[in-house]
Amino acid sequence: MRSAVEQFQPQLLRYAARLLGDSDRARDAVQDTFVRLLAQPQTAVDGHLAEWLFTVCRNRVFDINRKESRMKRFAEGAAERVLATEPRPGTELEAGETLAVALRLIDRLPPNQQEVIRLKFQNGFSYKEISRITQLSVGNVGFLIHTAVKALRREWPAEVAGAE
Repeated sequence: MRSAVEQFQPQLLRYAARLLGDSDRARDAVQDTFVRLLAQPQTAVDGHLAEWLFTVCRNRVFDINRKESRMKRFAEGAAERVLATEPRPGTELEAGETLAVALRLIDRLPPNQQEVIRLKFQNGFSYKEISRITQLSVGNVGFLIHTAVKALRREWPAEVAGAE
């Protein structure tokens, strides 16, 4: 269990935070995911632990969103929702700027395209694994990734020029 938490917690936190837009609620979703892992027999997740964790985390995020959509929120302060990032050293400045441009462009994609792009490129899942996590067909996953990459390529030159 300890190795699963060490290996997957950062990825799951990033994934849940992007889906929820809030790091505190993301921590709750990821914690619930690991609690559910404790309740599972080891044979139920052997060989596909990453898929199982991301699927359970995704479902937990959707549960949170459903529950909160029925409740009226008081103040939605932007400061609490910002995820802190560490500044990059001077030698990595250019790579950091490029990454920032890419993330801004990804944030403009429709949510379903953002999700599959992040699962593919941030977490390294195959189309088949993404299909099982999102419950979309493999063909649909491929189409969403293709459409997203096409949009990113189209928007990249203008965004890079605007960042300079």
